Amino acid sequence: MTEATIGQRRSYDGALCTVRYIGEVAGTTGSWLGVEWDDPSRGKHDGQHKGVRYFTCKSQALTSASFVRPTRPVDPPRTFLSALQYKYAPPEEQQKPGQPAPRPIVFSGKVAEEVGFEKIRRQQAQLGELLYVILDSTKVATAYSDDEKAKGQQIGEVCPKIRELDLSRNLLEHFDPVVDICAELPLLRSLKVNWNRFRNVLEDKKLERAGDAFEGVKELALEDTLLTWHEICHIAARFPTLSTLHAGSNQLSSLSPLPPSAPFTSNLVTLDLEFNQFTSLSDLAPLSSLTSLKSLILKKNKITTLTTPTAPLPAFSPTLNYVDLSYNLISTWSTVDSLPSSFPGLTSLRFTHNPLYDNPDLDTPGSLPPPPQQTTTTSTSTSAASTLGKTEEAYMLLVARLPPTLKTLNFSTITTADRSDAEMFYLSRITKQLSSVPETEEHLILEKHPKWKYLCDSYGEPTITRRQEVNPNFLEARLIDVKFWAMFDGEETTAKSVRVPRAFDIYAVKGIAGRLFGLRAWEVRLVWETGEWDPVGGFEVEGGDGEESDDGGEEETKEGGGERTKRDGG
Repeated sequence: MTEATIGQRRSYDGALCTVRYIGEVAGTTGSWLGVEWDDPSRGKHDGQHKGVRYFTCKSQALTSASFVRPTRPVDPPRTFLSALQYKYAPPEEQQKPGQPAPRPIVFSGKVAEEVGFEKIRRQQAQLGELLYVILDSTKVATAYSDDEKAKGQQIGEVCPKIRELDLSRNLLEHFDPVVDICAELPLLRSLKVNWNRFRNVLEDKKLERAGDAFEGVKELALEDTLLTWHEICHIAARFPTLSTLHAGSNQLSSLSPLPPSAPFTSNLVTLDLEFNQFTSLSDLAPLSSLTSLKSLILKKNKITTLTTPTAPLPAFSPTLNYVDLSYNLISTWSTVDSLPSSFPGLTSLRFTHNPLYDNPDLDTPGSLPPPPQQTTTTSTSTSAASTLGKTEEAYMLLVARLPPTLKTLNFSTITTADRSDAEMFYLSRITKQLSSVPETEEHLILEKHPKWKYLCDSYGEPTITRRQEVNPNFLEARLIDVKFWAMFDGEETTAKSVRVPRAFDIYAVKGIAGRLFGLRAWEVRLVWETGEWDPVGGFEVEGGDGEESDDGGEEETKEGGGERTKRDGG
């Protein structure tokens, strides 16, 4: 390899890096190369060593850089054609004299025989018939070498049928070689150049004059190239028929305006911006001008809200029908309620792995998830079951709060019955919340539930029963009204009401019941009747502690389409 230069791409034992610094390092002798590794976990610092800043990395990771000696052996770079030959038509491996024969492969004591691999090798060796070419991690640095040019070798003659090309994780420094390669592949439809470190993109004259080099390419992947959004758009503008763009893992936190004359602004159908650093949909406002966009992937960002106090609520094109907001930081239902305003054409949504999925409690909107359980067998099982229940609850509330135009949630089709059950469940949750506050504060609760009127019109306005507030310091607040019935020879006696202190345990209550009906305490068997009616559809109305019995004894009587539950209290 030639002498090191700033921005040069290098490979050391298969690990790719970019030269960021050439010079001395304090406290050492001789010259060093400061390199930024493509794998940020491989380095030891971020360009600052012992308090001295030697260079700045593109990556924001704290361990993406280190120093290496200029004399350290590097892996030789390849041209496109040499990498193609290396990957798909390697020379026949011959056994050298004195070299032991390869050991056979044995499974369960039986020798495995290779069948069909030679046929595959022969097919792949026919480079002119290749349709899908993957040359990732093959150290491609240029399109041609001087020797290849002198021999008149042409990419378009060697492999003219390529339709999909992957040049990810290579030694490409500029976009020039990509232009040269694609210009000779007229059937190319998909191009991936992920994990390369292109420089001086905006000044690249060959890219500027690309002409019809990318005429037929409909899909472009620029993931983890650490390019700015302006640079990404500059490249995408050279693809006249581009419909799918992948730009994930580029540390993007906001988007600059789109170039108005770029063809992709009217052709783009799918945009993938996952694994970036957006915090609100306002950061993506320039995308509202994409009139043909149908799919927007925002997985694994840092989105907490739709807008900021200083920015208006963005409204995307009605053509946008699929949005992936999974693995973000959304924790308020108000954000969910505003989604239809930002995405008026939304029919499919992915929303898993947001804090709201772990804590969908409407009584405390926006609260953080509960702390993790202790790592014992019992608590882990309980936590898993609780999480499953919360997830199902969150799914139902999402279905209920979003409009009927939403047909798919988290890849599950929403049926008419699913929506009806979810909306009735949501209505019961709002009712419970209203019953917990005075009537004068009812409007504060309803402000958080814009679908209240729609739900009441659809299923009827529920009766709201509010309890009288009692001073907790009074004796009255520490007593419970309990009615007792006794069964003698299959006949029920007249009810007797008693006020029982809340602090009494079940044995004390048995003693009270025994005295009321002239029985000894150990002769009494209590059955707790809740007086609540479970709604049709299988959803349980939430109750207080102690709804589940210890011995599993349960007796049901059905009336009027509901289920009135009695539980054995022992």
